[in-house]
Amino acid sequence: MRLQDFALERFFARWEFEAELLLCASDIEGWPMSDLLELAGEDDRRRWGDLRLGYTESHGDPELRAAIAGLYEHVSPDDVLVFAGAEEAIFALHSVLLGPGDHAVVVRPAYQSLAEVARASGAEVARVDLHEADDWRLDPDEVRVALRPNTRLILINEPHNPTGALIDRPTFDRLVELAAESGARLIVDEVYRFLEFDTADRLPAGADALATGVSIGVMSKSFGLAGLRIGWVATRDRELIERLAAFKDYTTICASAPAEVLALIALRAGDRVLARNRAIVEANLPLLDTFFSRWAGTFEWVRPRGGTVGFPRLLAEVPIDRFAEDLVRETGVLLLPGSVFSDTGNHFRVGFGRTNMPLALERLEAYAERTLR
Repeated sequence: MRLQDFALERFFARWEFEAELLLCASDIEGWPMSDLLELAGEDDRRRWGDLRLGYTESHGDPELRAAIAGLYEHVSPDDVLVFAGAEEAIFALHSVLLGPGDHAVVVRPAYQSLAEVARASGAEVARVDLHEADDWRLDPDEVRVALRPNTRLILINEPHNPTGALIDRPTFDRLVELAAESGARLIVDEVYRFLEFDTADRLPAGADALATGVSIGVMSKSFGLAGLRIGWVATRDRELIERLAAFKDYTTICASAPAEVLALIALRAGDRVLARNRAIVEANLPLLDTFFSRWAGTFEWVRPRGGTVGFPRLLAEVPIDRFAEDLVRETGVLLLPGSVFSDTGNHFRVGFGRTNMPLALERLEAYAERTLR
């Protein structure tokens, strides 16, 4: 397997811990350890205090898998496999499900590994493009056209990174039908699930929609706990769970024991965790609405419908890569150029899940006043 460099991760390796303010972060403001532990019930506090730092169960702690299963309608603890973040889950799924002669359908733009690991496994990958003119909506007819007899999986990301788009229920239902009719497996990257701006727009989970459907989840995004490195795959296909577990023997083997306990605390207090995180997003979005309204003609965006990111476009005659580098060097504010998603339309990713976003936006506007007026 020969993987291409991960453009987004290489970009962050260069800038993430040098920049003062990340106006492009995809996660929610991280929880302080003390605040999270305050949410723990008596049983969780006992677990934390009595924890021994040995190996954990390779499938994941049974109580943690039960808490994860509780996020779904038709999923049991045995339908859940814990991974070291969503990235390991993506790597394992592609490695187990795809090989030479296979075909996969993946949306674009998207997190690079959703397509790159499939390509590196030897499969041919068809990309279905999302278009700004269509509000970044996925067209199920384009997915249908992309399908082949050897298509093994259809992979979507809802709510979507980097655009913040969210397909409607009829579109999702049509994708479920296409997967069932073609025999392709529907895999849904759901790391921003529960951050829909209107809860009525929340889609069924992939693992609930089809017996062979797959949901990818993680504590990093909606739950604001990226440092735990706890992700999972949920599917009612037990044979797939066992194949993934066998593959995991060659990667992390098992999860971090402290991280599993902390994830369990967060999931058991899920309503409070998500309410705090949604409040950050809800406070920041109006500031971005005002900014893009004030700068119409210089910047434009399709307002996201969920998650913590959007994908605006710089309309000025300045390449976004150059603008972003000059911005971070002069002001300490980091934007993520769309080029890391292979975008050529001068887009960039903006993140609104951090509490210091107002300050970062203020500096961006001051810099734009100096350089773009």
